[in-house]
Amino acid sequence: MNDDLKADLEKADLKKVDLNKEKKHIPLKIFPLLIGLIGAVIGGLIVGGVFLGISYFNGNTIVQGGTKEVIVNQGSADTVVEAIAQVVPPSVVGIETTETAKTTFGQKQEETGVGSGFILTSDGYIATNQHVASNSVSSMKVSLADGNTYDGKLIWSDSTLDLAIIKIDAKGLPTLQLGDSDNVVVGALAVAVGNPMGLNFERTVTSGIVSALNRSIPLDNGIAEDLIQTDASINSGNSGGPLVNKDGAVIGINSYKLTTGEGMGFAIPINILKPILNEIVATGKFNSTVMGITGYDRAIANYYLSDSAVNFSKGIYIASVQSGGGATNAGLAVGDIILDIDGTETNTMLKMKEILYAKNAGDKVSVTYQRNGQTLTTDVTVSAGE
Repeated sequence: MNDDLKADLEKADLKKVDLNKEKKHIPLKIFPLLIGLIGAVIGGLIVGGVFLGISYFNGNTIVQGGTKEVIVNQGSADTVVEAIAQVVPPSVVGIETTETAKTTFGQKQEETGVGSGFILTSDGYIATNQHVASNSVSSMKVSLADGNTYDGKLIWSDSTLDLAIIKIDAKGLPTLQLGDSDNVVVGALAVAVGNPMGLNFERTVTSGIVSALNRSIPLDNGIAEDLIQTDASINSGNSGGPLVNKDGAVIGINSYKLTTGEGMGFAIPINILKPILNEIVATGKFNSTVMGITGYDRAIANYYLSDSAVNFSKGIYIASVQSGGGATNAGLAVGDIILDIDGTETNTMLKMKEILYAKNAGDKVSVTYQRNGQTLTTDVTVSAGE
């Protein structure tokens, strides 16, 4: 990375807006094009046949409950977006939070915020962003489209993924079908639903297209990796809401927006949430599993590696290995390029996490990797993460 680029990165001012109002500006390193990124708080199916919503991944299933199908040209919806607007919003929630913060003089004061979320299961599991529902929140109220309000309980959150799952004590809730973010293509329809600028504009529907895939953005606590870029209008208050496709199925969780440009929002692909939700529904909690490496995919390698090291076009570059970890014990080393895990091509860090999160500590995965031009295979025993 040359000196001019480093200087540009230091000058860039990347901002993340938490909840309904901006609480602080966070200086971050990013390309000049991405100056002013904020964590947006963005947040189908027209009335048609009800069916059982089930998401499949790695041979496992999540039974979500009743969802509705998007149907066009049936007398009540002339366009796909209109059909989606009739079905998706009832599954989108408003999340109002209160937390106690200290002022610069050491005094305590309450801060409130508003975000979005969407219902995952009919018995009250809800997805949102970690910056909406964090461990520091002292109280959380979840408002539904039917006017009912419930106390929300944080079940799981991860600041590096900026994802959280909360729970309310309710039954028979309308859910959204989970789509397959691996099958998303540039140019496809994308519709966002959420609460921009607070609950006065609750369940706002905006539409656009998928503008790009596998975008990675540096934040103050790491990298927001492999995001879906969309030009569907999103604003502060939308974070945690769903980005859906033409079928009304969730393909992403809206999380970030570029403030200095127009039509540049970013969503976390939904597939990373599936193994997490599956374990939470089955056991009430989620424990991550890891191979014991630090890795970079092609999209983020430029942020960390020298030009001479960024010479791979696919796979995951191993930047470090944990002493005594599964990768080390299996013979993997710094500089190796992971090509696939258990036969699944692995070109992004989110894909690697998705595969590993569906495993249990002690399970073995087959890893195909490249070293000095040779393609090799080894078995790695995964372990519990932090």
